[in-house]
Amino acid sequence: MLNEFKEFIARGNVMDLAVGVIIGAAFSKIVTSVVEDLVMPIVGALTGGGFDFSNYFLPLSANVTATSLAAARQQGAVFAYGNFITVLINFLILAWIIFLMIKAVNRMRASLEKQKQAAPAAPPPEDILLLSEIRDLLKQRA
Repeated sequence: MLNEFKEFIARGNVMDLAVGVIIGAAFSKIVTSVVEDLVMPIVGALTGGGFDFSNYFLPLSANVTATSLAAARQQGAVFAYGNFITVLINFLILAWIIFLMIKAVNRMRASLEKQKQAAPAAPPPEDILLLSEIRDLLKQRA
């Protein structure tokens, strides 16, 4: 069973998936930072400075009186639509970046395929040419 597990782990697909998950997690942190540290401050500056989605919520119980989302969650149930908007912006930015990356990779692949098709085929080795000549001579005699 241990050998089968080693074979399973050593397959290329499993390793590719593991690398993809790790890179995806790191990439997600980058996108979160872009949204929270770059995009949202610009949106806040354009809208008068006090525009922070993360603390927008509706209290779902009467005893919630806090003004920050973290404190409100400790007091009771809240409908945290501002946090959802921030996560949605993260997702849209991540999806856009992935779209652009896939588009670039597809363009690069197409370019490489074009180069392969445009490149002249290498001439066959001399021994293959000689064998072809012998074959042709034998066909002529038959």
